[in-house]
Amino acid sequence: MRIQFFKRCILSGAVFFGAISLSLQGTQADIPENIPSEAAFADAQISPPKNVILIIGDGMDDHQITIARNYLTGVTGQLTLDRMARRSIAQVLTVSNMQPDLPVYVADSANSATSIATGTVTSRGRIATTAGTDEDLTTIVELASAAGMKTGLVSTASVTDATVAAFYAHISLRVCENPSMMRDALLFDRIPIDCSPDMKENGGLGSISEQLVASKLDLALGGGAKHFVPLMEGAALTVTEAAEAAGFQVLRTIDDLNSAAADTRWLGLFAPSTLPIRLQGEGGRAAESPLPSFMNRVHWSQGDVTLPEPTTCEKNPEFAGTPSLKLMTDRALEHLSQDNDNGFFLMIESASIDKQSHLRNACGSIGEVAQLEEALQSALSFAEQNPETLILVTADHGQAAQLVPTESLFDAFGLPIYTPGQVMRIRTPEGALMTVNYATNSFLSEEHTGVSVPVLTNATGPFPTMLTQPGLFDVMTQHLGLAN
Repeated sequence: MRIQFFKRCILSGAVFFGAISLSLQGTQADIPENIPSEAAFADAQISPPKNVILIIGDGMDDHQITIARNYLTGVTGQLTLDRMARRSIAQVLTVSNMQPDLPVYVADSANSATSIATGTVTSRGRIATTAGTDEDLTTIVELASAAGMKTGLVSTASVTDATVAAFYAHISLRVCENPSMMRDALLFDRIPIDCSPDMKENGGLGSISEQLVASKLDLALGGGAKHFVPLMEGAALTVTEAAEAAGFQVLRTIDDLNSAAADTRWLGLFAPSTLPIRLQGEGGRAAESPLPSFMNRVHWSQGDVTLPEPTTCEKNPEFAGTPSLKLMTDRALEHLSQDNDNGFFLMIESASIDKQSHLRNACGSIGEVAQLEEALQSALSFAEQNPETLILVTADHGQAAQLVPTESLFDAFGLPIYTPGQVMRIRTPEGALMTVNYATNSFLSEEHTGVSVPVLTNATGPFPTMLTQPGLFDVMTQHLGLAN
């Protein structure tokens, strides 16, 4: 059941949504003279199709944006994100699985994307299902498809990964991405998982990749080819073969994407799992731990500490031949808008801002913000030509990565003070050192944080200064005319 309380608290009446109108304020550009105004459309009794482009930077909180800005444009520069109207912040919500009324303050991508996609708060690990009762939740993709609109999803992660899956699938565990993961499976070769209640033989909808095949999506572009190799449950054909039988054209290369037929549905599987990142630390380096001397180990005030050597960000050679997020976005916009009078919904995810933060690789996250920037520029250009296009840019949750002083203020005390976490000291194009700290735990992978995340939009009408993630669902469905 949708949690209406949050909407009443934040929205206090949905009247303002009806007043949302779009402009090019986010692009700081004048409207070209040859673009018809909304009034001109009205005078001609033409109703232009309404579109929503939702861009999610996975784990993209303000720290991630600031770190990327410093590297990509310099400390006094501006990203395209900065030139948009910074309208709001979103409160990320999640609840306990066993006690659905009990809040949990740090989300994962599955439950936060579910909140955005369905307007309902749920527990971590769930894909468009309710906490406690395990009921399926209707997603904005399903609502839009039922209304005759086109729908598409683009990601630098697997098309079966949590953020993407929350818009078309319904399953209790995000890790059950293909038929082989549904029963008697191990996550990371050691953690038992069981999605057997969601198997088709038990009345469920099957694995996430099988549900993509059964969806009405017009396109899904990203990675995840390995999740389409297993056989369909109870069938003698692979998930890939089932996708082709369902009308998807399977795309595996940039050439495939550029030449894909306009009259087919597209399934882009450009890597076995997550797509390769654009930037990496020099020689593949990521954050490293400071090394205290023997005397410092004896007593914290003695001896000295050696910090990791500075590094630079360099191109990742594995990225060559990988379609960029911008290319996938451009092709998706072309495909969804062609011969379409009903409008569309498109979600675009820059996934490895988060995934590289888990690995303590600030350069990888910076490269992903750069990819999001390029996709956003494409979206804004499309909106210039299509005035009823609402663009929302946000994050699903915060992530580890703190911009900290390269030289501690406490060095003046003459003591060997250092972070208990791991640091990456990056030489920026400006010639300075930027120090990024990771310290959410002592394990192999960093964790999410519970910070509020930004919401940026090209809307110029009334817009809340703060809203919950279910409120984003309301904004989008209201604009598309899908609200109940």
